[in-house]
Amino acid sequence: MGRLAPTFMLAGVLTLSGLAAATAVGAAENTALPTPDVLAPESLRYCVTCHGVELQGNRLVDAPRLAGLPHWYLERQMQAFRAGWRGAHAEDRNGMEMRPQAVVLNAAGLNEALDFAVRVPVRGRAPVTVAGDAARGRDLYAGCIACHGTNGEGNESLSAPPLAGQNDWYLVTQLQNFRTGARGAAAGDTQGALMGASVAVLADDTAVADVVAYITTLEQSPQESR
Repeated sequence: MGRLAPTFMLAGVLTLSGLAAATAVGAAENTALPTPDVLAPESLRYCVTCHGVELQGNRLVDAPRLAGLPHWYLERQMQAFRAGWRGAHAEDRNGMEMRPQAVVLNAAGLNEALDFAVRVPVRGRAPVTVAGDAARGRDLYAGCIACHGTNGEGNESLSAPPLAGQNDWYLVTQLQNFRTGARGAAAGDTQGALMGASVAVLADDTAVADVVAYITTLEQSPQESR
């Protein structure tokens, strides 16, 4: 589902200086973008402050791309933040920024946020910022196919999110979090635990960069809104 993630987060808490910087960057970027097809309700202004007016992500505050992610995954990640499966670990600073925003939403607010996020279209490919060996990464990704799909399209029945199209720097952060236990180790987070065990094949930072480099070559497929 801040530094959250697509997967994944729908909002983030910033310091005043960070908020000002993010807003300035967003304003500069948005001048080059067409008018958004979907405007965020006023109640969701913090979503676009961190994740961008078109939810394309913002590396300055480590807020992942939300555009293109399916409703079921966004909803599950919001529930994970609310339950303390994400954003409660001392080393998950990104998650700790996101969790308060998920907690304060009532049922109506949560539905409004999810409905807005899934209606925002994807605009182009995410920029490549991670240097890695994509050829080696393809071999490493073989262990990911069973859940995330050959093309990184995800699998709702396995609660495995789509990976294609996500910001590469965010994928690196989250894979590292799973490796260290900052994500996926909370009691009750069965899906996170499965992912934590799966990343054992990524022995070091180089392996993480390589598999992410390969994921960035995958084409993002259109997602169903719900």
